[in-house]
Amino acid sequence: MGGTHHDHSVNHTAARGTAFAVGVGLNTAFVLVEAGFGLWSGSMALVADAGHNLSDVLGLLIAWGASVMSARPASGRFTYGFKASSILASLANAGLLFVALGAILVESINRLIHPAPVAGWTMMAVAAVGIAVNAATALLFARGRHNDLNVRAAFAHMVGDAVVSLGVVIAGGLVLTTGERWIDPLTSLIIVAVIGWGTWDLVKDSVKMGLLAVPESIDETAVRQFLCALPGVEAVHDLHIWPMSTTETALTAHLVVPAGERSDDFLHDLAHELEHRFGIGHATVQVERGTHAEHCADCA
Repeated sequence: MGGTHHDHSVNHTAARGTAFAVGVGLNTAFVLVEAGFGLWSGSMALVADAGHNLSDVLGLLIAWGASVMSARPASGRFTYGFKASSILASLANAGLLFVALGAILVESINRLIHPAPVAGWTMMAVAAVGIAVNAATALLFARGRHNDLNVRAAFAHMVGDAVVSLGVVIAGGLVLTTGERWIDPLTSLIIVAVIGWGTWDLVKDSVKMGLLAVPESIDETAVRQFLCALPGVEAVHDLHIWPMSTTETALTAHLVVPAGERSDDFLHDLAHELEHRFGIGHATVQVERGTHAEHCADCA
């Protein structure tokens, strides 16, 4: 029994593509501006923020490519299509962030040991623009962040970038008022720590998906209890729940029904309930006759 597959609508797919396109365009332009002013003003905090924004641009490109790939139809070799590319994209995104953070960390420590002059007004002005750019980009992904790990990552990165830019504005003000050069590299170290903490959650979620763990939003025990409570079902075995992509979940299960096979209506209604109760849109259920005593304890 196969659950009905619900593709995203054309309008929804187009809207997501537009969000990625605008996000990539805005952030690419800002990275060039921020990196240029960071090098000119001697601000390691601006350079650190620009490096992180560059990794976000690459991450958006990866997520965008995965979104396009996920929409491609299945084939004889790729029977699930390319849906899992979104999981690979989230793993690549996390890895990319850690590489960028490592490079920024090394330079920030070096600048902390050997402080250099910093143009505080430039730091504040450029970072203020960054707040506006990142906040606007975050709004593009706000609606879809609850249903897609890639979109959630994009949203979280943009919100984090806006907060980081606010920190750079504050650091620029402190540099102007105190004249202390160490404030700038210390700010970049704080930026690295904040971003690293947030990235770790993305890594954990991505690895779990890569290992086909039951999605966090689904309680395996609740699904098993639901199946056991179906009329005539004495046991449930070989229950597997796994993510097909960052947005879709699949299930396979064997139901032991000694009284006989169930009708197509039973299977259709079961698929409907699994999707609407648990968000499992791809269900394959095998109904078995006989007592299968070795499995009876499953529904005891």
